[in-house]
Amino acid sequence: MRFTARWAATVGLTATAVCWPLAQAAPAAPSSLYAPSALVMTVGHGDSAATATPARAVTLTCAPAPTGTHPAPAAACAELWAAGGDPGALTTRGDVWCTRQYDPVVVTVDGVWQGTRVSWERSFANECVKTAYGISVFAF
Repeated sequence: MRFTARWAATVGLTATAVCWPLAQAAPAAPSSLYAPSALVMTVGHGDSAATATPARAVTLTCAPAPTGTHPAPAAACAELWAAGGDPGALTTRGDVWCTRQYDPVVVTVDGVWQGTRVSWERSFANECVKTAYGISVFAF
């Protein structure tokens, strides 16, 4: 009986010593070779993000593949890639005519673009002017 108990204890300790390092969590490997490009975009009614009433928020991930809750992630990512990830570099469409009604809409973009922190805010005179800015990035 003594021999069996010693043998069981030895096997148990040996198994623990051998398997313990293998059971520990391995360091996290990067899930992708691409720098992250993930943004959260919000739209609200008001003059600034601090005073605006939030209306909607969407997510947009562009690397490694366009995904997110944005209605057109592929088109929005293509437009942002062309602008170098800078929402301020988007151009206004010339085929849209808007009224001069003042009903301010504020858009914010926060997140990471190719590993660089992005924080951008812009107030538009009304919803039409916001929609005319760019093609699909702010169409949500």
